[in-house]
Amino acid sequence: MKIAIGSDHAGFPLKEHLVEFLRKEGHEVSDLGTYGPESADYPDYAAAVANKVAAGEADRGVLVCYTGVGMSIAANKVPGIRAALAVNPDEIQLTRAHNNSNVITFGAKYTAGRDAEEMARVFLSTAFEGGRHERRVGKITAIEKASERPPKSSEE
Repeated sequence: MKIAIGSDHAGFPLKEHLVEFLRKEGHEVSDLGTYGPESADYPDYAAAVANKVAAGEADRGVLVCYTGVGMSIAANKVPGIRAALAVNPDEIQLTRAHNNSNVITFGAKYTAGRDAEEMARVFLSTAFEGGRHERRVGKITAIEKASERPPKSSEE
């Protein structure tokens, strides 16, 4: 599976751990940064990963920041992205099966490396159930389309 991954400075150590883990699991990992502990703005990395997933250049995305919440908020601004905060394996299984989540976000403050590995494994191995959930995900897509605004002209 092709995985796009990114983090800010606070998530950098856990991101590095996950890159190594995902590669050992046999996934093709595209590390979109950050590449060190220097201060970095999480929306930049959330957008890079989310856009790669939305464009079909990655099957799934993984993001890490201090709490995971900022990354989730930013990634969910990209049409077609359904980012979910990783809390525990059961919630991750349900968000994949019911919401067809395609990006997972981790809070480095709250997530140990082994726990992140387990949740990533569940995220990547759980299939979307479809059925009644397909209708609901379709409604999310309809909300995205209804909320799209035409680009502002340079004259405004």
